[in-house]
Amino acid sequence: MKRQQTLGYTYPMARNIEIKTRIANIAALIPILESLSHTAPIDISQDDTFFACENGRLKLRAFPDGSGQLIFYRRANQLGPKESFYVLSSTAAPDALREVLAYSNGKIGRVEKQRTLYQCGRTRVHLDRVKNLGDFLELEVVLVENETAAKGQAEAQQLMAKLGIQTEQLIECAYLDLLAAKNHM
Repeated sequence: MKRQQTLGYTYPMARNIEIKTRIANIAALIPILESLSHTAPIDISQDDTFFACENGRLKLRAFPDGSGQLIFYRRANQLGPKESFYVLSSTAAPDALREVLAYSNGKIGRVEKQRTLYQCGRTRVHLDRVKNLGDFLELEVVLVENETAAKGQAEAQQLMAKLGIQTEQLIECAYLDLLAAKNHM
């Protein structure tokens, strides 16, 4: 696992290759994903609160069962499959943690979504219905230690082809950015 040096601390960061695209019809993709996935899909409600963070993004993801995850990630806003570095920390008290982070860092936004997760080999495929935004597909090709980003990008492009996704359909930014742009129109 890649080790990242920040503020004098060295910690491991997982990596993946990501793409995101707006989709017109979730139902049209389900038969293709069911043929590619070897496991049943998982439906997940996610409520993500984002906080100010100088060197990436910091979000607290809350689940309906009362559990949560604090997620730090960093990736470029660019079209095409892109490398993302991330660290996850589970929490049993997301509401209290949200309050602490809002006071200490400042809350910058919220994204609520219904996600259906398909596992296609090592790639997580998300069909997302984002509140006030619409329907999206997201791919995350999980990289192993010392694996090149190019190998994961090639794998993402192969899966994009199977799903009928063209490079020009890709979105370069996060849901949070899309919501902010929509709200400023």
